[in-house]
Amino acid sequence: MRTTKTLSISLSPAQLKEVEKLAKKENRTLSELIREALRHYSYQRQLEEINTYGRAKAAELGLTEADVVPLIHEYRKDRRNKIKQPAV
Repeated sequence: MRTTKTLSISLSPAQLKEVEKLAKKENRTLSELIREALRHYSYQRQLEEINTYGRAKAAELGLTEADVVPLIHEYRKDRRNKIKQPAV
């Protein structure tokens, strides 16, 4: 049973040439290259959403970006210390 679906997209001749050149350079198929581009796009969007949420939450708490960075370092340090401690 087939686990993929075929999709048609439209590209300008210049875009197609660029995509084909890149795929050839990376020894990938066009499908592999487009799938990777979609994964990258999706990941970037998720990061943007997380950053937007984080900035809104910080503003809600009255924190500036300068306040947030040390808090992140402190949190990560505490987390590392908890992981290193043996369970009793």
